[in-house]
Amino acid sequence: METLYHQTNKHIQEVQSLMGHLEKTDRQSVHLLENELQTRINQIFNHLERLEILASKEPPNRRQNAKVRVDQLKYDVQHLRTALQNFQYRSYAREAQEREREELMSRTFTTNDADTSIPIDETLQLNSNLHNAHRGMDDLLGSGSSILNGLRDQRSTLKGTHKKMLDVANMLGLSNTVMRLIERRATQDKFIMIGGMLLTCIFIFLVIRYLG
Repeated sequence: METLYHQTNKHIQEVQSLMGHLEKTDRQSVHLLENELQTRINQIFNHLERLEILASKEPPNRRQNAKVRVDQLKYDVQHLRTALQNFQYRSYAREAQEREREELMSRTFTTNDADTSIPIDETLQLNSNLHNAHRGMDDLLGSGSSILNGLRDQRSTLKGTHKKMLDVANMLGLSNTVMRLIERRATQDKFIMIGGMLLTCIFIFLVIRYLG
């Protein structure tokens, strides 16, 4: 699983690097780059499906951590797919506006001209792209929800582990100082967990507000 995990993470970083070239690529090459990015993203999703299967086969003490790592990769690639769809929407909208402007500037109408309609295929295409972007946003929210569920599960696991440690400590007759150290560490882990959940919620809110 580790090999496939690092390989998938490397592919995500490569896609992130290519995404930075979209705005700088000329019109003749940008569609080729979009197709390459879409192909790579689809391959990453295939790897993630395999990783989810491998994570479910991990030993119980490592299974939850493996699932959280896979969910994080899924969240990252879904964010990239949404960014690509938003770029395609803006690109198609810009191209459609330019075509419509050129058609209006070059077309002449007369009083007896029976055909005065403007093609609406471009508008339909833009509407389809907008729906795709909304679906990508739904996937992004679903991934964020999965991560939050994973964090809650980890919190429950930490609580159980803490209780077992206290039981063992009582049986072994550990000193009060050691007990306080254990409780302090558990409190710190609790704050870290809550902070992670809050940061995740804030990030999802910002994504919805600025990309929705």
